[in-house]
Amino acid sequence: MALRAEYEIGCTALPLVDVAAAVPDADIDLAISPGMNERPRFTVRVVGSDETVAAVEVEFERTPFVGEYTLVTREGEASRYTILPGTSMAEQLGDDLDDLDDLRALYETPTHIERIRATPTGWVQTSRFADRGAFDELREFWQRNVPFRLRKLTRVGDDAENRFGSGPDSDNDDGLTDAQREAVRTAHRLGYFEIPRTATLDDVAAELDISASSLSERLRRAQTHLVEAHVEERPRPVDPF
Repeated sequence: MALRAEYEIGCTALPLVDVAAAVPDADIDLAISPGMNERPRFTVRVVGSDETVAAVEVEFERTPFVGEYTLVTREGEASRYTILPGTSMAEQLGDDLDDLDDLRALYETPTHIERIRATPTGWVQTSRFADRGAFDELREFWQRNVPFRLRKLTRVGDDAENRFGSGPDSDNDDGLTDAQREAVRTAHRLGYFEIPRTATLDDVAAELDISASSLSERLRRAQTHLVEAHVEERPRPVDPF
C-alpha cells in the first residue's frame, strides 16, 4: 500500500535552515540531485520580494553549506538557484546524527521526496513511500536523532485521511461529534499525543475553555469510537504512531 506523508524534521543543522531563520519572510524550497554522494547538488526555489531575495543571497554568502550558487531564473517573486555544497554531509550533519550510514541507506528505500521546505527550525517534507516499511524506516531514523512530527499520512489514491487527518471530507465520515473532533484535533495540534507529550491535559482543556475532566471524557469517547470503527470492524487503518 503506497503512502504519502507530510512531516517536520526538527534539525537546525539541515541545509539552508540557518538561511530560513535569518530571512523568515522567504519561502525556501529545495531538492537534492539524484544519488547520495558526500556533496550532492541542490536546486533551490526562493519566493519573496526583491528585498527578501536579496537578503537570502546575502545569507548564501555567509552559510558554510553554500560553496557556490548560481541564479538560474528569476520570474516575478520566484528565483531559482543551483547550489554546490561547501560542506560534506559529515561536516554538515555529523554532530547531530548518530549514524550517517543510516541516512545514506534511507535513499535506497522506495521513497520519492516531493517537496522539501526549509524553515527556521528544520525541514518540512512531503514524500511518497512504496509501503509502510519504507515510511517506518525514515520515521524511526529521524526519531532516534531529532524531533520528528508527522503532520499527515494518507494512502496514495485514497481520499481518506489518517484518523487525525484534516482533509475536506474527514468531518463527514469519522463518526465523531463536533466536540469530540475538536478535542482530538486540539490535543493533536498541541502535542498531547506526542511521545513524549509536549502538552498536558490541562493545557488542552485551557485551550478549549473546558475542564480537564470534561476533556478527558471527550477524548475517551472519541478514542473508543475510533478503535471500534477502525480497528475492530474494518481493516487496520494507517497508524502514524
